[in-house]
Amino acid sequence: MGISVTILGSNSAIPTLTRRPTSQLVSVNQDYTLVDCGEGTQVQLRKYGVKFQRIARILISHLHGDHYFGLIGLINTMHLLGREKELHIYAPSQLQEILNIQLKAASSHLRFPIIYHDLNSDNVGVIFENKNLSISTTPLKHRIECYGFIIQEQPHNLNIKKEAIDFYKLSINNILNVKAGENITLPTGEIIENSRLTTPPKKPKKYSFISDTKPTPNYYNAIQDSDLLYHEATFMKDMIKRAKETYHSTTIQAAEIALESNSKKLIIGHFSSRYDSLEPLLEEAKQVFANSELATEGCVFEV
Repeated sequence: MGISVTILGSNSAIPTLTRRPTSQLVSVNQDYTLVDCGEGTQVQLRKYGVKFQRIARILISHLHGDHYFGLIGLINTMHLLGREKELHIYAPSQLQEILNIQLKAASSHLRFPIIYHDLNSDNVGVIFENKNLSISTTPLKHRIECYGFIIQEQPHNLNIKKEAIDFYKLSINNILNVKAGENITLPTGEIIENSRLTTPPKKPKKYSFISDTKPTPNYYNAIQDSDLLYHEATFMKDMIKRAKETYHSTTIQAAEIALESNSKKLIIGHFSSRYDSLEPLLEEAKQVFANSELATEGCVFEV
């Protein structure tokens, strides 16, 4: 188990020769979620050896082009490759209309169904869960409707002590029940408390993705205690006036939020194309939050 985050795109509005717009692949026990889908995402997926058809769902934070312009191309390629399995897309409601217009104009009839899940202020919170993970949304403060995503492992079962298995000669059913939190009753009628048989499970891992936003308390509670926090840091601190005007964050602000939220590691990304070198942005963030890293394309962060 664990969470793996592959950076596919790290730039803001304008792609460069070395950086593409925002996109990430998040894997929880090989359960694939694509987060944002900027221009060139499908090329990046190929470059880093990701099989398109394994993507179960796509999360789109908001409808600025650098976060979804790669989507129609990816969907078309999935179709051409023969996908039949349904694809779930979680996004602001206008996205369905946008994609339908493009498909209609091309007279494209997909081989697979797309199931749309509208993101809006009425359904903030858990939007998906299965045996591997849960996904929640949190509202951000950008120029248009925008959401962050919190992806967490599901709680683990208790760990059973090996010596207890041998000592009490536990069956497979006994072991499964004990891991689920039950006591056991011996053939003699003696009840053995679960706490004598188990140790606490590992804490479920948590990844928080904070897209374009002004720093705002709206999302602070949602990202609290993240094992890994991605927070946009479009500008350096000397551009704070521009950051405010465009509803973005600076390196220092992202680092301060990581510190305040008790996050273990910070990834900064969504870089302005004005920056040829990203090292100065990382140095600024580390002044406040030492365990900071760049969202470098191709990097894989394991939680």
